[in-house]
Amino acid sequence: MKKCNNQNKIMKMNKIDICRIQTKFWPAIKISSACIGVPPINPPTNFPEINIIPTVKRYFYVASANMNLTNGTTILSTQFYNDDGSQTKEFMSFSPNGYANLYINAVIQEGAMYAVNTSTLTISPSNSIIYRGTPIILELLTFTAEIR
Repeated sequence: MKKCNNQNKIMKMNKIDICRIQTKFWPAIKISSACIGVPPINPPTNFPEINIIPTVKRYFYVASANMNLTNGTTILSTQFYNDDGSQTKEFMSFSPNGYANLYINAVIQEGAMYAVNTSTLTISPSNSIIYRGTPIILELLTFTAEIR
């Protein structure tokens, strides 16, 4: 017999049965809620229906010349084309409920390597070159919630 902390109730310690399963021993643990002392919470019976709606936009750019990234570089949104093939006026706003992915030559880039706002993609300085003809894809995702 053991007393529960902060209560005057007495709880019987449960036995642990040991079962042999394929030459390994596994304890079967029985849990008692006798000392919890918290009344059960009755959840509401009517839950609102919540729909999470993702919006995804992709923007495409092909480097027209070698881009030396020693000092970083900025590409305007108007230099990109979107999913329907038309020239982009501005990037979709994706914050605070979204994120951006940057792919250079089909390889996803680290989030700290770039910054995006509605008018520019800025690639941070690094000791590398993006060669002419390299595809750059910017993918922006945002989420909205609809409560019914």
